[in-house]
Amino acid sequence: MAKAKLEYIWLDGYKPTQSLRSKTKIVGDFDGKLESCPMWSFDGSSTEQAEGGSSDCLLKPVAIFSDPDRKNAFLVMTEVLNADGSSHESNGRATIDDDDNDFWFGFEQEYFLIDNNTGKPLGFPEAGYPRPQGPYYCSVGASNAYGREIIEEHLDLCLEAGVNVEGINAEVAAGQWEFQVFAKGAAEAGDHVWIGRYLLERTAEKYGVSIEWRPKPIKGDWNGSGMHANFSNSTLRTCGSKETYSTICEAFAPFVKEHIEVYGAENDQRLTGAHETQSIDKFSFGVSDRGASIRIPIATVENGWKGWLEDRRPASNGDPYKIAARIIKTVKTAKVADAVTA
Repeated sequence: MAKAKLEYIWLDGYKPTQSLRSKTKIVGDFDGKLESCPMWSFDGSSTEQAEGGSSDCLLKPVAIFSDPDRKNAFLVMTEVLNADGSSHESNGRATIDDDDNDFWFGFEQEYFLIDNNTGKPLGFPEAGYPRPQGPYYCSVGASNAYGREIIEEHLDLCLEAGVNVEGINAEVAAGQWEFQVFAKGAAEAGDHVWIGRYLLERTAEKYGVSIEWRPKPIKGDWNGSGMHANFSNSTLRTCGSKETYSTICEAFAPFVKEHIEVYGAENDQRLTGAHETQSIDKFSFGVSDRGASIRIPIATVENGWKGWLEDRRPASNGDPYKIAARIIKTVKTAKVADAVTA
């Protein structure tokens, strides 16, 4: 009987930033379906999710992907539950209010590749700094692009696994890269981001490289790392109304604090009003404005005000589940007409 490796992946309880954890379960005669993945458990006292005297936490499978880097293997994204089956307080996925998957999300995940020998991003000399940022964005050539073999291998693994990556590119600073993920459904989008992150971490291990998710690991005149959240619902996709877009954007203004609280730790170092960001304590929106809190893409306008919005504030280390949940909650406060304008 053939045996399969099921890699159960979950988020721990560390604060302010959760980390990925995983362990392998060996099963026989596995058909590759999510419903065939059994509930499992782990020691929550080792992950800041339980006390030692009552340490069992449950792993509920919520999404499955093939694992192209291992033989007869699958990646199983899970939610953490308490021993009684209730949602654990660290479980951001369970807070998403999008049962009908009306909300679609695309996340732009930025990150730095860190040389474990120097502790600096790839492309940075051991002493001092490389040339100022600018030539590295979407760059080609060994003097500008660093770590391409890692990100290309990661891209292939994601596509083979079934992660809906829609693109990659080198970012503004040396050693900084980005991949983009999209899904029709907030929870599913979060699943794909986390599996994409997991595969990136595991791929970089082989090269002696670490992934730096913090939003401003390099101080000074260098762009930080974000995870811009592109989102839409049926209203945004079909309304054809500039006024509706303005109403939805304006609904975000009273909730700046609530959004920043779940948009990632140390984000104040990135959201300074410089380097294509709005200040962390301010809110603005505008067409094609990368210095605004929310950008209205020019493609949305050219399509007759039918499309999506981009919240540029989330940090690269934010939890896409919590980010999506907060965006959905805010959008639902907007008082927009039900009628669709032709």
